[in-house]
Amino acid sequence: MEFRFLLTLSTLIGLFSLFKALVAILRWVWASFLRPKKDLRKYGPWAVVTGPTDGIGKAMAFSLAGEGLNLVLVGRNPAKLSSVSSEIQQRFAAVQIKSVVCDFAEDSDDVVERVEQGIKDLDVGVLINNVGTTNHHPMFSHELDQKMIERVIGINVVVTTKVTHVVLQGMVRRRRGAIVNIGSGSGIILPSFPLYTIYAATKAYIEKFSRSLSVEYKPYGIDVQCQVPFFVSTKMSNIKPSLFAPTAEKYAGWCLRWVGHDAVCVPYWTHSVQSLAARFLPDAFLDWWLRRYSLVVREKVMKKRLSSKES
Repeated sequence: MEFRFLLTLSTLIGLFSLFKALVAILRWVWASFLRPKKDLRKYGPWAVVTGPTDGIGKAMAFSLAGEGLNLVLVGRNPAKLSSVSSEIQQRFAAVQIKSVVCDFAEDSDDVVERVEQGIKDLDVGVLINNVGTTNHHPMFSHELDQKMIERVIGINVVVTTKVTHVVLQGMVRRRRGAIVNIGSGSGIILPSFPLYTIYAATKAYIEKFSRSLSVEYKPYGIDVQCQVPFFVSTKMSNIKPSLFAPTAEKYAGWCLRWVGHDAVCVPYWTHSVQSLAARFLPDAFLDWWLRRYSLVVREKVMKKRLSSKES
């Protein structure tokens, strides 16, 4: 009798686990491929994009313009901002574009003041906090100088936090809005990211920042989200496009599908597969592999620098 009861109980537990897995798969298929995209214009007619002159930021600006949103582009290079604005308006003539020139690596209070003036009297419905930086090749933390540490934390944490604070003021008054903070699998999915330690730590901050704001402002009609990319093919990453490394343009299209859904998400479908695989692998194995990967990349960079000096 006792054996039969245990057998029945274990069968029920197994069926329940299978049911949960099927529900999770169906939800992923729905969210990734079938769920209708939200009309972003309902949040408001203007979108602010930081770091819009290259990579994901530039692709996001084009995608938002394609949705019919006017743009406030916030970057440090006036010539690049002008070039991107011209490119967007050639394709989307009806879109209004404002540029805010500021250096994110300098005085964060000056950045806040310029953004505040740039969005004054505008109905900003969407904020894309895309700007970010890291050490350009794998480095041990003791090798970083104080200026580099301050730059990474200042741009990825301080500026993102302060710009969000500025834009939130109007969203709260209007009781609507969407904020998208660009995170990273290095600080959110993976257990560690050695030789990019400061960068990964700042992206872990972005996740908690986004989760907490999402709960805090949901009653105000404001959707806050951290979107988590893995590798994306951009000039900065210097990675060729592949199944697991989409172009910035392709990636941005997937990003917009997720705006307004979930506090933390992995928008691109193959990245979400990688995320699932990472959760099943032991942390110790991932730590070993990631350190080895960073050291291999570091060695290649060192050899390249040495050969260029010799030539």
